Amino acid sequence: MSALQIATKDGESAEIKMAAVEVLERDLRGSLIFPYSTGYDDARRIWNGMIDRRPAVIAHCVGTADVVSTVNFAREHDLLVAVKGGGHNVAGDAVCEGGLMIDLSAMRSVHVDVQARRARAGGGATWGDFDAETQVYGLATTGGLISDTGVAGLTLGGGIGWLTPSYGLACDNLLSVDVVTAEGRVVTASDADRRDLFWGLKGGGGNFGIATSFEFQVYPVGPVLFGGMTLYTLDDAHEVLQYFRDFMTNAPNQLGALAAFTTTPDGLPVLALIAVYNGDLSDGEATLEALRAFRKPLLDTFAPTSYRRIQTLFDAGAPPGLRYYWKSSFLDCLPDDAFTAVIEQAKNRPSAKSKIFLEFLGGAFARIPMESAVFDHRRSPYNLLVIGSWQDQEDDAINRNWARDTWRAMDSYASEGVYVNYLGTEADEGSNRLQAAYGPGKFEKLLALKQKYDPTNLFRMNQNIRPDINERDQT
Repeated sequence: MSALQIATKDGESAEIKMAAVEVLERDLRGSLIFPYSTGYDDARRIWNGMIDRRPAVIAHCVGTADVVSTVNFAREHDLLVAVKGGGHNVAGDAVCEGGLMIDLSAMRSVHVDVQARRARAGGGATWGDFDAETQVYGLATTGGLISDTGVAGLTLGGGIGWLTPSYGLACDNLLSVDVVTAEGRVVTASDADRRDLFWGLKGGGGNFGIATSFEFQVYPVGPVLFGGMTLYTLDDAHEVLQYFRDFMTNAPNQLGALAAFTTTPDGLPVLALIAVYNGDLSDGEATLEALRAFRKPLLDTFAPTSYRRIQTLFDAGAPPGLRYYWKSSFLDCLPDDAFTAVIEQAKNRPSAKSKIFLEFLGGAFARIPMESAVFDHRRSPYNLLVIGSWQDQEDDAINRNWARDTWRAMDSYASEGVYVNYLGTEADEGSNRLQAAYGPGKFEKLLALKQKYDPTNLFRMNQNIRPDINERDQT
C-alpha cells in the first residue's frame, strides 16, 4: 500500500503517502493500528454497541509525546480526529468513520500525593483505576457511577457521582489539567495559569484540546461506607417515591442517592432506592433507618460496604456492547403527578435492560458558585436519565421511541438545562440542546475560548462548539 485513504475534518477523503505515515509511526512509543492490524476491532470498539465506525488508523498513545506527534500529524493533514479516553460516551464521539482515532486508553496511571491530598490521573484512566489507587490511602474524590467510565470524559463534562453532595462535581475538584492544544503545544491549565482554559475544561468537554493528565483534590473517604439499596414492586412505587422525595429534602450532605426503575435478574420490574452515606458507619445507619423502615422492601442490601464495591454497583447492569440510547433533562420539581408519569413509562419498557434514573442533587453541588465552571445547572434539585438498553439491532426503533416518549412525559417538570455528559448526537438532540447544556450566558465565552485554542475545529468529535458559529448562524 503506497498511500493511506483517510477522511479529512471537512468530510472529504485524502490520500496520505505511507512514507509520511511511517514517519509518524517511528515517532510514537505506542503504535499505529490499521484495519488489517491484529486487534483493530477491539481497539475501535467502545461501550455503546450501537456505534460501529471504522477509523482509517488508530494511534495507540502511551504518553503525552505520542499525543503531541499525532495531533501535529492530524493538523498538518487536516484530518478528521476522534479522541478515546474511556470510550464510555453514549454518543460514540470516541471513534470516527474513516478518520484518525487518538486512543489514550494505555495512559492509565494514577499517582497519589497523600500529604497534599492530591491525585493525578492519566487521560485514559477509568474511575476504577482512580479508586483502586486512592483507596489504598482511604482517599477519593467525586467519580462516576460505573467503574469503567473514563476520568477524562466524565470530568470534562462535569461529573456527577455518589460524593457530589459532599464535594461537588468531579470538575469542581480539579486542581490542574495538562492539555495538548490543536497547535501541538502542551499547556497546564489551573487557577494560577491559563485560568480561561481551566474554566472551559470544567464542563466544556473536549472542545479545546486533548487532556492528558488531571490533578484532583482528594478527601478521606471510606474505605468502608454505609450504603446499598432497597427494592419495591411497581405497585408500591408511587407511595415510596413520595416518601423518598420528602426524605431527601431534609437529608444531610453526606448522603448521595437516586431512585432507579430497573429489573431484577429473575425478570421482575422494580423500583430501587440506592443511597450511600459518606461518613461514620453508625451515622449512616441511623440516617437511613427511617427510609428502610418506611415500607417493607422486597430486598434490603444496606450494609457497611467498601467504597470500591459501591463504585461498581451499576457495572453489571451496564455492560459494554449492548445498544444504548439516552435522553435526559434536569428537573425543577418532582410533584406527585410526575411519579404517575414515570411509573407508567417504566411499566411500558420494551426492554427489561432499560432503566430510568431520578438523581437527587444538592449539598455541595448547589453551593458551589455558578461562575466557577462551565457547568451551569446547580439550581436543579433533580436529574432525569432515561437509559434505553437492548441487545438486537432490529429493536432499535421501539427502544429509541420509548426513551423519547419517557423524556417527553417528564418535560413538564424539566428545567431548560441538560447534563452535557448525557447528551446524544447533535443530529438527534439539536444544537439548541447543546447551548442548554453549556448554560445561558456562557456560550459566548466558550465560543471565544474555542476560537482561541482550536480555531480550525480540529477537535470536533464532541458536543461541539463550532468556531465559525457566527458564519453558520448556529442557534
